[in-house]
Amino acid sequence: MKRLYDPAFEILKKEVHQCAQKDLAGEVGEKIVLKRLEKMRSQSGEPLTANELKELMSDQFPTFSEEVLKKAAKVNRPSGIFPKLVFGIAILGGFTGIVALANLPYPMIRWPVAKMAPFLLIPSYINMDYNYRQAVSLVEQSDQLINQATAITDIELGLEKVKKSQKHLDQLPVWFLGYYPQAYCSVRVCIWRFTFDEYESARKNVGRMESKIFQEQNAYQEYKKADQLIQEAQQKFQTIPPGNEQQKIIATWQTAIDQLDKIPPQTLAGKLAEKQLQTAQRDFQQQLGFVAGSIKGNTLIDAAMQFASQAAKSVQNPPHTANEWQQVIQLWEEAIDRLEQVPTENPSYLESQKKLAEYKTNLGISQTRLQTEKDAVELVKQAKSAIAQWQKIARSKDPDVGSLISELSNIIYTLQQVPPGTTVSTEAQNLLSSAQHTWDKLSRN
Repeated sequence: MKRLYDPAFEILKKEVHQCAQKDLAGEVGEKIVLKRLEKMRSQSGEPLTANELKELMSDQFPTFSEEVLKKAAKVNRPSGIFPKLVFGIAILGGFTGIVALANLPYPMIRWPVAKMAPFLLIPSYINMDYNYRQAVSLVEQSDQLINQATAITDIELGLEKVKKSQKHLDQLPVWFLGYYPQAYCSVRVCIWRFTFDEYESARKNVGRMESKIFQEQNAYQEYKKADQLIQEAQQKFQTIPPGNEQQKIIATWQTAIDQLDKIPPQTLAGKLAEKQLQTAQRDFQQQLGFVAGSIKGNTLIDAAMQFASQAAKSVQNPPHTANEWQQVIQLWEEAIDRLEQVPTENPSYLESQKKLAEYKTNLGISQTRLQTEKDAVELVKQAKSAIAQWQKIARSKDPDVGSLISELSNIIYTLQQVPPGTTVSTEAQNLLSSAQHTWDKLSRN
């Protein structure tokens, strides 16, 4: 009996592809899940249930459709179990046949055998014990190789061990969780207490390592591509005379260095790139001189970009106070000041003008946000002052209710003018809610 039949596989495959188009896991998650499903198609055992199918998907696609899982589980059935059992009994003979029949992956057989004659299940126990030992060992080895890799060969070896560990995990009888082999483990010490949580933890660990290996391999490909471009640019630059062709080589060279700098630092390739980056940049500057500086962007543009980068970081996680917006404005002004100093004859002049237009736009936005913040603070200040005055009048003897309602309406109007996204917006909303509540009470009276 298969664990996953073709009709169920096709249903799941279609939904997995659709999830990969809109989920963060994307193509990586799709490959990992399809690989698991393919293994289930060739694995013998009880047909996967909807919950088991969900476990195969959940680490890559947490929002996988429950309806699709139920539909797949419904069609994930053989044409009939009983005729196959009868046929098996007819072929198998003697004690060997009985043992083989007892070890068939059917709970309706396993449960009474485990209770009445557990020794008949020793082949299953031995197989489970062996596969669990191998899976645990290989997972540990692959985890160490992948997370402490010093060369791409470690990643490749880790990938082999991940594949082997996955094969052993696929051989573990998840459907056998309720049949702990006490008799077997009393004779041979078992290193496991086989539970569904342990199985899921091991499988998720393998899935995590598969994703990490995919990331490592992609990063290493980017590293090799950038490294090759740098070497080719260095060689060609020595043989090509100054001119447009040389400038193209310089641009390619700079792009390769930038690609080297963008490789994820947590990967093996990122660590290798970090070591090579300083040397590559030094060689770039030494060999290209003024031309390289012009292509890359002269010092003024680099300085402007630093100010702009800091300004962009400063506006994250709003809202911001007026002082904070003033600091952001100063950073944009510093960046603009440097760009305006780039001479027209500089090859980077066009680039500087593009950035200048962008930075001036951002400066205008920041100035608007500053004024909005100031206005919001002032409105809340006015409203709070009016509230204090209103409360004073309300506590006096025989206050005029009509005047109180009128003043309260003015306070509500003032608070309604406070724009959202400022540091006082929440406070203004709380005051507004309280004022409106009070106004409603007074109006009813």
